[in-house]
Amino acid sequence: MNKRMNVIRNILKSRSEKNGIFFTKIQKILGFKPKNISIYEKAFTHRSMNIKDKKGNAINYERLEFLGDAMLSSIIAAHLFNEVPEGNEGYLTKMRSKVVSRKHLNELGKDLKLIDLMRSNIPNSQFGINIHGNIFEALIGAIYLDRGFTYCEKFVKEAVIEPYIDIESLEGQIISYKSLLIEWCQKEKKAFKYEIYEDTGKDEMKHFAVKLWINEKVIAKARATSKKKAEEKASKRAYFALQSRMKS
Repeated sequence: MNKRMNVIRNILKSRSEKNGIFFTKIQKILGFKPKNISIYEKAFTHRSMNIKDKKGNAINYERLEFLGDAMLSSIIAAHLFNEVPEGNEGYLTKMRSKVVSRKHLNELGKDLKLIDLMRSNIPNSQFGINIHGNIFEALIGAIYLDRGFTYCEKFVKEAVIEPYIDIESLEGQIISYKSLLIEWCQKEKKAFKYEIYEDTGKDEMKHFAVKLWINEKVIAKARATSKKKAEEKASKRAYFALQSRMKS
């Protein structure tokens, strides 16, 4: 009986120590104390853990990611609205897209080393690059549920706006070469099309190849592991080939 009690005490002690370490790390990232640490634990739980609550609902970061995405978007929108009073709706929308782009969010998640706190049955090395941004958004959702909008806004300002948002720099960033190219073609009344076909190369992963036609002339070619990536890569090559004409 004593041995069994000792085992139980050791298990509880181990859990308590782990929770304490997690609490300390989260507090360091946030810059303030969490009230309900269980919300943050959910934000760092991958679906591969296959954990459910008493009602059978899945416990993982995905719902918090949805909430965090909405909160982040609204806070950034308000900041741009106040900082750029002359910006019209189209301009503000583009600028917000640059701030909350998947690439940018992944960089933020990486900088904060959020992946190190993830609970998962999958090795970190097997996650795609977007996991970093997904967890970052889940963290923002957790902050909102735990401490409300004021603390959520404070964290976004300190973690995103102050160190990363510079209006002049953002204006020069291109987040989608494909969108830029299509917009230019439509403005200049040029016919364009993306001709996509499955690549028959010897790669282990399936690849797609694309030819970008403008006014019945192939301007750029590219190949990648998805149609979307191939189109973006071809668009980028076309942009640099036509850069002087597009800026004139």
